[in-house]
Amino acid sequence: MSDPHAQRPPALSTLVHFTATCGGTLSSMGGVILSPGFPGAYPNNLDCTWKIELPIGYGAHIQFLNFSTEANHDYLEIQNGPHHTSPMIGQFSGSDPPSALLSTTHETLIHFYSDHSQNRQGFKLAYQAYELQNCPDPPPFQNGYMINSDYSVGQSISFECYPGYILIGYPVLTCQHGINRNWNYPFPRCDAPCGYNVTSQNGTIYSPGFPDEYPILKDCIWLITVPPGHGVYINFTLLQTEAVNDYIAVWDGPDQNSPQLGVFSGNTALETAYSSTNQVLLKFHSDFSNGGFFVLNFHGQCILTLSIKAEDSIWFSCHNF
Repeated sequence: MSDPHAQRPPALSTLVHFTATCGGTLSSMGGVILSPGFPGAYPNNLDCTWKIELPIGYGAHIQFLNFSTEANHDYLEIQNGPHHTSPMIGQFSGSDPPSALLSTTHETLIHFYSDHSQNRQGFKLAYQAYELQNCPDPPPFQNGYMINSDYSVGQSISFECYPGYILIGYPVLTCQHGINRNWNYPFPRCDAPCGYNVTSQNGTIYSPGFPDEYPILKDCIWLITVPPGHGVYINFTLLQTEAVNDYIAVWDGPDQNSPQLGVFSGNTALETAYSSTNQVLLKFHSDFSNGGFFVLNFHGQCILTLSIKAEDSIWFSCHNF
């Protein structure tokens, strides 16, 4: 018979010991972080870093179930981001459990360090992922169009202007992490500028500020360049300016020393001009009174050259430089 007083093996529960690691990465949607040694005292000279990595669009809701450290010497720090330089959510020490807190990024850094003496029980915290709000909808985007309609955290939207307008501001905005959901830059706008250089086969030029009336006391210069071997054909689809005093002058070349093709003013639409070179200079002038509008289209047209071949044959060809 077996000896009833013989030593029995310990129960399984007394053999399994759970040890809290000093740092690590947690990527589940919820979890628990313990200070090393918990529920016993944490060791001296700790420097532990945990990183919570959630999917983009989620933050961490953090609750403290237990908290006790040597006041003013052993600290727990929580940062809103993945780096030690990320914004600080809070630094905690002592015996009062901190209130629940929210990170506002999908990555949260938790840092605990202890000095060389007087250890305490440490901490036990639980985190749970929560969905972050979207950034606000952009306002109506005049004279252009917007690409992408996802306004969630980390997503970007881009803006482009219709021909004849230029973008003022940043062309790409990203919904940024932070306590308040917002875009990283102000919304851009598309303006009809007071002059610029445009290189294109065709396009449109609007009076400054169009569709609003152009301002007074403006002198604006546009240089249009079409591909070599082409001339520039211009036609006004809208021309409503103060007669004589506000005008658009056009030169057959890149500067005002070139031959002038015409000066256009008043309320006559469907005015046209045609250059013999691939560059045209436009100058708009407005005086101190009254406003108006103009819209002109341009496109490059092939310049035909005449050549006489053998046997008096006549050839027309597109001249390319």
